[in-house]
Formats: sequence, structure tokens, C-alpha cells
Amino acid sequence: MAIVVRLDVMLAKRKMTSRELAARIGIAEQNLSTLRSGRARGVRFGTLESICRVLQCQPGDLFEFLDGEGEAEHRD
Repeated sequence: MAIVVRLDVMLAKRKMTSRELAARIGIAEQNLSTLRSGRARGVRFGTLESICRVLQCQPGDLFEFLDGEGEAEHRD
């Protein structure tokens, strides 16, 4: 099981750099890089809220759950 971070996809859709996002939400570029790479152990709700506000998206647009076989898990 894995949570995959899709922040790069949303940044590309919004034509925004990670540097610009970091500046707009007020966090260090290194911290955003850690999140983007999937190395972060957690994310504060306040940070997630800021990211969603700036990128005009939902939390589910940024994260995806993959089961043990690498396929996306879908709820019906």
C-alpha cells in the first residue's frame, strides 16, 4: 500500500513552479520538495488547505492511494 503524491501533476496543470507555490503558501522550498517527492511523513492541515486554496483543487487531487499491486484503489 502506498500514498502517491500528485502535487507535480497539479502544478503542471496550473502552470506554476514549486518555487512560486512555496512562496505563495509561506513554506520553505525544501519542505515543499520533501512533500512533492513523497518523503514527507505527514502534512499539516493548514499547509494542505493553503496548497488547495492556491492551486484551486481538492486534497484528493493531490494524493492517490495505490494498493499492493500498484493499482489505484477506487471506492464505489
